[in-house]
Amino acid sequence: MTGGKQLKATLLQVALEHVARGSIPQERDTLWEAAGRLGISTDSNARDKSDQQRLLLAWHDLFRTGHLCWGYSLGDPNPPFYHVTERGRQALQTLSRDPADSEGYMAYLHAQGVLDPIAESYIREALLTYNMACYKATAVLVGGATERLSLLVRDALVGKAGALGEPAASLRKERNIKGILDAIEKLLKSWTQRNAHPSMPYPLAEQFSSYWPAIPGHIRMVRNEVGHPQSIDPVTHETAHAALLLFPMHVKLVLDLIAWIQEVP
Repeated sequence: MTGGKQLKATLLQVALEHVARGSIPQERDTLWEAAGRLGISTDSNARDKSDQQRLLLAWHDLFRTGHLCWGYSLGDPNPPFYHVTERGRQALQTLSRDPADSEGYMAYLHAQGVLDPIAESYIREALLTYNMACYKATAVLVGGATERLSLLVRDALVGKAGALGEPAASLRKERNIKGILDAIEKLLKSWTQRNAHPSMPYPLAEQFSSYWPAIPGHIRMVRNEVGHPQSIDPVTHETAHAALLLFPMHVKLVLDLIAWIQEVP
């Protein structure tokens, strides 16, 4: 079953494409094209019209919330003509990042930088499980992708063992992910405090101090709930959704950290 956010995102995308093509947007044209993309039948004689009605509900909700407005111009001021408001254009940018829109989410993720192929394979599968409401699987897969990225930071630091000495070399021996995360945090903080090494750029330092303990910690906690369940549903839609939304922030932080580590002599 297609989620409400995906219905709205598709409707808004089709509406904007109609405008870009130079055509005057009309209700029926947009609904039918969106239905085709979503795999919803347009047969008015279909016995089960629940998907069609859900699409209509999403359509009218876009008008109610001010994302769409009836009328295209003063010459065409009434239905079936309409236009996309500025609020609708801004909302589409946000919706396209939502895990419910797998393609939009991956496009946003790739915009952060070149993603490690192993982490990407995990996150792609996580999106599949999320959109099938398999939230336990989502938590495990996002956790695996996040751990993979954190280990890449570890590897970058180990590669600087000549400059960092024993603390970096000892990272090789750490096997527990919590211990690795803590060791990385301690090492980077102590490294940047030495006069012999350049300081971490302020924006990156701010993100590191705020995001490094928080984002992997939250995602790891959600994954651990699956491994040590205390209820039938240890992971809810909300927690799985939050983990996926946090993941691109971790990607950006990891890529920036690795780039900085590699540049430092």
